[in-house]
Amino acid sequence: MSYSLSIIFCIIDLSSSSSDCCSDRILCCSFINPPGFVAATVALAFGLAASSFFPAILLGIFSKRINKEGAISGMLVGVTLMLFYMLKFKFGWFGGGNKADWWFGISPEGFGTVAMVFNFIVTLLVSAKTPAPSKDIQELVVNIRKP
Repeated sequence: MSYSLSIIFCIIDLSSSSSDCCSDRILCCSFINPPGFVAATVALAFGLAASSFFPAILLGIFSKRINKEGAISGMLVGVTLMLFYMLKFKFGWFGGGNKADWWFGISPEGFGTVAMVFNFIVTLLVSAKTPAPSKDIQELVVNIRKP
């Protein structure tokens, strides 16, 4: 299978000869072949973002009990798990694998959700076992939700 990246730029001039110096130009279409490459790349990027930042952001806004130790631990577990899975099954590192070896039948592009769940669990467990944030931080969490 060969992958090719073709970028086509075209500028369309929508001005008419009767209009003044202003002309509307549209930069249109960049074409990437195969289209599945873009979808897979975006899915992996969103998987990495979901597995690392989403739980820390969500719990940081809606929970006064989450602390920096929990957030950092969860982020490290989530992104490490996602990177391992992606590198193993997408790029053949760590012994590689094929579709038959996927954990629970989940493709690397969809594994960010599983890594995100592990991030949530680790964040909540570590935060429960370590000291709570200061009262100032807890007030900040309450005030951040006010419009």
